[in-house]
Amino acid sequence: MCSRSGGRTALWLLLAASCICAPSYGQNGMAKVITLTGQVSVLRDNSPWVLNVGDFVQPHQIIVTGPDGFAVFQVSDGSTFEVFPNARAIFRENPGSWRDLLDVLLGRVKVHIQKLGGQPNYNRVRTPTAVISVRGTVFDVAVEDEDDTTLVSVEEGQVSVQHLLKPGPERILNEGESIRVFRNQPLAMANIDRSNVVRSALRAAEQAVYEVLYHRVGSPTSTGGGCPTAESCDTPGKKPPPGPPPPPPPPPGH
Repeated sequence: MCSRSGGRTALWLLLAASCICAPSYGQNGMAKVITLTGQVSVLRDNSPWVLNVGDFVQPHQIIVTGPDGFAVFQVSDGSTFEVFPNARAIFRENPGSWRDLLDVLLGRVKVHIQKLGGQPNYNRVRTPTAVISVRGTVFDVAVEDEDDTTLVSVEEGQVSVQHLLKPGPERILNEGESIRVFRNQPLAMANIDRSNVVRSALRAAEQAVYEVLYHRVGSPTSTGGGCPTAESCDTPGKKPPPGPPPPPPPPPGH
């Protein structure tokens, strides 16, 4: 099913093309790479190991993306998370707790938490300054700068946000709302942005990433199929446009 709902529709089309509706790797705590482009690796003994589609990330491993790196990972309950360029995130830093999904150290991730049989699916994402608790939703988390400012923006559902360094009441974000968590400012002083400006900027950035992935379909690091942009999915069954024709052969004698 395709619609004009922007980057979110594009992503789910990619996931469908990757045949990820029924994960076969069980409740083993790992995350599987289902879409990838550019430089994406995990750190093993402080050395980067390149990831490819079909590889697994173990709990406590650090995912690192380069300036052109982007990947989508899926865990055993069907939930997924996207890691955008120039990001660092620890997968299940606390392997003893199934609720602790990611620790985002730098850059942006987008998380899609699936509900379990229609019931809430409790997960947490941490950053150097915030703890984001979710039940079943779609949201973005970005650690924006060297001061560890955290941006949280909800695309669908609801999340609660708490300050990691300055304990206090949680703030509830609903669909279309965003908040920035500053290292030295209590969360009670932060304003919730309901203007949709932040969401529009995030959608534009992710659309640019999807466009890059779309133009790399068929490469060894891509899924090899799908509709990464909403425009390419307007017609059911529509395939990506063919590339430019090869140049004409040289004239005889050359």
